[in-house]
Amino acid sequence: MTDEPDGTGTDESDSDDWDVLVVGGGVAGLSAAVFTARADLDTLVVDGGDSIVRRNAHLENYPGFPAGVNARLLLDLLGEQADRAGCERREGEIERVEVVEDGFAAETADGERLDAEYVIAATKNTTDYLDAIDGVGVIDRGKSFVDTDERGRTGVDGLYAAGRLAEKPYQAVINAGHGAEVAVTLLEDDDRPFYHDWVAPEGYFTDRGREVPPGCEEIDDDERRRREEESLEIMREFFAERHPDEQVTHPSVRDE
Repeated sequence: MTDEPDGTGTDESDSDDWDVLVVGGGVAGLSAAVFTARADLDTLVVDGGDSIVRRNAHLENYPGFPAGVNARLLLDLLGEQADRAGCERREGEIERVEVVEDGFAAETADGERLDAEYVIAATKNTTDYLDAIDGVGVIDRGKSFVDTDERGRTGVDGLYAAGRLAEKPYQAVINAGHGAEVAVTLLEDDDRPFYHDWVAPEGYFTDRGREVPPGCEEIDDDERRRREEESLEIMREFFAERHPDEQVTHPSVRDE
């Protein structure tokens, strides 16, 4: 697979072999990518730039923002988090995914081939890039969805669907949560230790004679303060000014 990421999300690799390919850079895809990358799976997000969240004039139901948050800003924050987790993000369109001997091969609109052991499909309603894979159930309810079990598994081993594509409601927090659940499901299916994603105070486990569980870590007060200061600094940068992107709307709406 690719070289080990350094946590910045900026590493380039000569290889286009990945552990996890996430198709779609909306809240579900980015959330899933954070979890797989933090579990040391080489993760690539291919983002077509058409997340429906971008159309939201002001996102008010997402926890942690009492007065709401700019939807484009939320996606930027999630992208920053995915970068810091160590995944790579690219702009582009995935036109075809097929099953190969060691997993999956995807082809972009630019003719680039990407190989991955696992694929998480997290586009909104686009399913045609999965047409070459036998065993993918597609549900037509006026829009297309991928048939999954309650954890996001499709009928094909190693292929998952997250968010709206898996028939989740039009709520950003639900789709973000489902992306995380699908990623944890993938980690369980990969026989990796359960991923707790919990940073505990020093001694929380070890002073009680317990080993630190997989995915957890203990940090002392100095490290806790350092991380809090870093968090505050980054958040100040993101919220210092209004978001520069223009408001977008549904493609059918035209200026008069």
